[in-house]
Amino acid sequence: MTDLPDSAARVAEAARALGLAVEVREMPASTRTAEEAATTCGCAVAQIVKSLIFRGKTSKTPWLFLVSGANRVNEKRMVEVIGEPVVRGSADDVRALTGYAIGGVPPFGHATRLATVMDEDLLGHTVVWAAAGTPHAVFATAPKALAEAVSAKIARVD
Repeated sequence: MTDLPDSAARVAEAARALGLAVEVREMPASTRTAEEAATTCGCAVAQIVKSLIFRGKTSKTPWLFLVSGANRVNEKRMVEVIGEPVVRGSADDVRALTGYAIGGVPPFGHATRLATVMDEDLLGHTVVWAAAGTPHAVFATAPKALAEAVSAKIARVD
């Protein structure tokens, strides 16, 4: 394995701990946004996993949403999914809860254990790509394996 930045190496180790056989790769171009990641990875935007932090509007409980790069979270619909409306986490919230900055947040290996909701549209792909700790590091995986590894609740999010 090539030398990875510390944050990407942590993601690789977290994947191993979850039993996911993935190869964390540093890419030559930015993967910060879903569009950049799709271009750099050579896949459809819908195959990019966005790791987004939300909080319950009333309870303030943090949630991780794994969302297809082609979709946006319908905050009103989340009442049906988690039982209350949600609000998007701030950049500081994201860093504090995950240990990673926006643009490199992986779907696991966070500073805080987070209840996770996965966009059902991701399951329509054989392979999806997710951030691996930096705006240039990614990994590919089967979406079902990812959902199982993080004990995600599958739901329509858009």
